[in-house]
Amino acid sequence: MSNNKWNTSNIPDQTGKVVLITGATSGLGKEAAKVFATKGATVIMPVRNTEKAKTVREEIVKTYPNAKIDIRSLDLSSLTSIKLFSDEISTSYNQLDILINNAGVMYCPFSKTEDGFEMQMGTNHLGPYALTAQLMPLILKSANSRIVNTASLAHLTGNIDFEDINWENRAYKTMQAYADSKIANLYFHYELAKKLQGQENAPLVIAAHPGWTKTELDRHKGIVSIISSIIGQKAEMGVMPTLRAAIETDVKSGDYFGPSGFREMRGDPIKVKSNEMSLNAQKAEQLWKLSEQLTGIKF
Repeated sequence: MSNNKWNTSNIPDQTGKVVLITGATSGLGKEAAKVFATKGATVIMPVRNTEKAKTVREEIVKTYPNAKIDIRSLDLSSLTSIKLFSDEISTSYNQLDILINNAGVMYCPFSKTEDGFEMQMGTNHLGPYALTAQLMPLILKSANSRIVNTASLAHLTGNIDFEDINWENRAYKTMQAYADSKIANLYFHYELAKKLQGQENAPLVIAAHPGWTKTELDRHKGIVSIISSIIGQKAEMGVMPTLRAAIETDVKSGDYFGPSGFREMRGDPIKVKSNEMSLNAQKAEQLWKLSEQLTGIKF
């Protein structure tokens, strides 16, 4: 696999493919939606704010009139919304070639989802867990399908308290809660890849992280947001690991992509490694079982 200067020119025509990208109204998701639309894929945009999504669609169509973009309503912090959306997509489509779990929240004040989950863990992990599980029958019907899970360098400080995952018995630390949700993404990623081993027509499960990229997720970060605007990559570059994870042929389930530069903060997309804690199979299995228990959903 060549690691040098991989970019959108490496992406072949995607006509006939169906790609679902969560969080596609801004940042990495918006950039991914643009690229796949211009390559001929049908792009499903599940969003909370449909008006914002329509603006994004108009922006893309203005430049690429043949873009096929399907806007649907989805709130990843609601298991009810996820179920309704998954049923709707499974009825509307007979294939799902690429699922990109990209949407998330970051460094928000303490709050809970309607199902009682701490907001960052609920939206960033339990939501994508439930969504992926309920779309899996459709994914399994699609030959050579792929699931891309978006992680973060924040996983490096993640350390989930499995006895208090919803922060009910501790003083809330939003940065730690975010880091915990991002290492959860990797536990889910590795465990899903393991569970699908040997299954007929199983999708490839690949993860990616954008390094230090300036996006709307920074809005709760204060001074960090200011620093990010100075040294952070633009979303057009930050999305490259995600795109490579979705397209690269020289991959296997469990692979992970990120920037090639210093401490993986910026640069061209290459295969990288997550930290030792994220590779702890016992913790990954523990989170999987807890996710089943909390959501009531099994693969």
